[in-house]
Amino acid sequence: MIQIRWHGRGGQGAITAAKVVAEAAFRSGYGGAVMAPTFGTERRGAPVTTSLKIAHDKIYDLSPITTPDIVVVLDYMILYEVDVTAGLKPGGWIILNSPLAVEKHLFPGYRTAVANATRLGVEAGLSKGIVNTGIIGALGRASGLVDIDVLTEAIAAEFAGRRPEENAMAARLVYDATLMCDNTTGESIDA
Repeated sequence: MIQIRWHGRGGQGAITAAKVVAEAAFRSGYGGAVMAPTFGTERRGAPVTTSLKIAHDKIYDLSPITTPDIVVVLDYMILYEVDVTAGLKPGGWIILNSPLAVEKHLFPGYRTAVANATRLGVEAGLSKGIVNTGIIGALGRASGLVDIDVLTEAIAAEFAGRRPEENAMAARLVYDATLMCDNTTGESIDA
């Protein structure tokens, strides 16, 4: 079972992003996907987390994620508010939306994938604050769990009537721009 914890802010679409990845996982042959949002203060801009479990077989464990394999962060400024590495398995992925270079986000013992989903979303024709579809591309690139074509199909279906082409393009642009570093060795990762 792959456990993914999403960190975002209210209104950024972390819950929708997790839902899209769950749908894409089903389309790719995974038999189980369980998503559970967790809210702190329920207001726009407040930190929120969402849990997503994906497995090839049906998932019976509905408990909250305490030891994720992957952490997805929709706003790198959350790093100054929340310990996103809490419980992250050694060698796990930290996937960040950040304008800073991957070398600025080195977490010893973990692998990091960084892309500027904010800027690339705007390039795709989305409003500046729409980062959830872009970060799905970074997750796809780093994890290899679901093919980018399946992810973009699931994005287009989720956003039918709400700029599906632009949202899918944001994921593709971020996928292509994602830079990765293995912080267990300090080496860049070529994918």
